[in-house]
Amino acid sequence: MDFEFDATTEDYRKRLLAFMEEHVYPVEAGYHAEGDGWEPPAVLKELQSKAKDAGLWNLFLPGEHGAGLTNLQYAPLAEITGRSPSIAPAALNCAAPDTGNMEVLAEFGTPEQQERWLTPLLAGEIRSAFAMTEPQVASSDATNIGTRIERDGDDYVINGRKFYITGAMNPHCKIFIVMGKTDPDAARHVQQSQILVPRDTPGLTVKRGMTVFGYADGDHGGHAELVFENVRVPAANLIGVEGGGFAISQARLGPGRIHHCMRLIGMAERALELMCVRALARTPFGKPLAEQGVIQDWIAESRVRIEQARLLVLKAAWLMDTVGNKGAHTEIQSIKIMVPATVEWILDKAIQTHGAAGVSQDTPLAALWAGARTLRLADGPDEVHKRSLARRELNRYRSRS
Repeated sequence: MDFEFDATTEDYRKRLLAFMEEHVYPVEAGYHAEGDGWEPPAVLKELQSKAKDAGLWNLFLPGEHGAGLTNLQYAPLAEITGRSPSIAPAALNCAAPDTGNMEVLAEFGTPEQQERWLTPLLAGEIRSAFAMTEPQVASSDATNIGTRIERDGDDYVINGRKFYITGAMNPHCKIFIVMGKTDPDAARHVQQSQILVPRDTPGLTVKRGMTVFGYADGDHGGHAELVFENVRVPAANLIGVEGGGFAISQARLGPGRIHHCMRLIGMAERALELMCVRALARTPFGKPLAEQGVIQDWIAESRVRIEQARLLVLKAAWLMDTVGNKGAHTEIQSIKIMVPATVEWILDKAIQTHGAAGVSQDTPLAALWAGARTLRLADGPDEVHKRSLARRELNRYRSRS
């Protein structure tokens, strides 16, 4: 494994670091001051235009549709955007849930589906959402999904309820990828299918916006509860084949999980930076915070944990590039377990170092903490990944007993 930046990565890093300094950090303070939290600030369009001009667009997507970067090349770039996760990913058209939806359409969509939905998503002209999680079932087990997708002639009819659907509150969200059951009697992992539902389809109701620890979470376009009542769409809107929904979701979530972890490393670096600056600037009880042993312990421990997390994320990215997502399954689950919890710990210490200011709107720390804590649930809770990882480890030894 060689994690030294190649020439392509280094070129993108230099341009992205300059973009962050010149365009992103200066607008952070007022970014969410406009509107009700669901409407993207007007400055986002300006940032997107500047990102396109700088050649910093669709960096996440390999192949002909994106920048053509490998996961290992993209990792340090995603880390940089994680330093300002409310702004930078969206400015570069590298924000969830659009990233995963574009990957699904690029890999599984028909030419017609790609022309109608992938093309405008790649251009940043529209936003999208992925509707899987449901309030009435344990959605940590995706096979529990109760939403029905039933064939009726040349159409499918959808009935069900979804919640915490990321991106749905954004008024620019024009298309939903909906996961539901087409055959409840089939084998467990082939009961589900995925289908495209335009936002203006009759019977689809955006019932309410849902906050995250009180935040609108507007960088993701806002989360929503959705109701599907006899929603009818053409059969041509099915993605892939009937029964292929679970497999598609797993293909989608693999890159999504590592992208989240890449950005989390940047969040941790930002937190450590703020912690150090604060520790040097404050003098309680006659000496700077930076000279207090407990603060030094937090700073040293934070640096060690960041380096450990980064190396494991880079290993996962390298494996995805060399042996595929399936071959990197153990590492992807490992980073999904470890990185959010690690970054949550670092953010907690940075908040503690700032005192009351750490939980206020005057620093990014409170919002970053809410994001890191949420990622211990999003894309699968810690416990589910630990269960799966433990099973895989145990299977290595079953034949010996």
